[in-house]
Amino acid sequence: MEISSRTLRPLRLSIPVYRSLAPICFLILVSLPTPVVAAFDHSHAAWDALVKKHVVWISNGTASRVDYAAFQKDRGALKAYLGSLSAVSQSEFDGWNRDQRLAFLINAYNAFTVELILTEYPRHASIKDYGSFLQSPWKKKFFTLLGRERHLDDIEHGLIRAPGAYDEPRIHMAVVCASIGCPALRDDAFTAERLDRQLEDGVIRFLSDRSRNRYNAASGNLEVSSIFDWYGGDFSRGRYRSLDDFFGRYADRLADPPADRQRIRSGGVRLRFLDYDWNLNDSATLKPS
Repeated sequence: MEISSRTLRPLRLSIPVYRSLAPICFLILVSLPTPVVAAFDHSHAAWDALVKKHVVWISNGTASRVDYAAFQKDRGALKAYLGSLSAVSQSEFDGWNRDQRLAFLINAYNAFTVELILTEYPRHASIKDYGSFLQSPWKKKFFTLLGRERHLDDIEHGLIRAPGAYDEPRIHMAVVCASIGCPALRDDAFTAERLDRQLEDGVIRFLSDRSRNRYNAASGNLEVSSIFDWYGGDFSRGRYRSLDDFFGRYADRLADPPADRQRIRSGGVRLRFLDYDWNLNDSATLKPS
């Protein structure tokens, strides 16, 4: 049988038929399963579990070391957490409250720093060795965050320290560059609900470490970490008026004799910035007690 082109005419529906089918099509569409997008875990439970396992407190809780060898065995869990950070879009991030955003960025900086160390661990003795003559390790783009390929400096200086974004100088005792000279990496994740207490606790722990911050009565100098040289201007924003004001509030952590504490509180004490120890904050380098 020969079939002509007329036999294969396309089906044409009248306007009334279209109208009668429209509600059915709508019901079919709305009944189709939609992909479920999991909400971001603001408890940062995955990171919290990792640092609880692999961070070691030393010096009466004023400093910490990281068990990178053990962390290496949990690399899969770390990468899964990093993947959850990278999955957050800029629009989702912008919808969070201030403390949720800041906790996210601090944890991201610390977790991606650990990941950087693990990429070549135990080959290098310092994070500085992860860079090159032409590029510092903090300028190496190796992860995605908020929809863009980024490096660590993007998080610290571009996002956290951006003028007017947070104006929170205490972050310098929270973001950790995997070095002995750094403040302690905490054994808990930063969360919005505890953020202020955690930041304050970090300041107290760091300033209580007399190997890195102390008043020298013999010289009359306040001998402090180079962090306060590099970022001293940040302590004139937010909750502090100046470095003098900052140190004055924690004078009891920097000295013991009441007269020395009072001198710090009075302000105007000469500052001497101590050399920074860039050696890796690796628990493997701890001497047996």
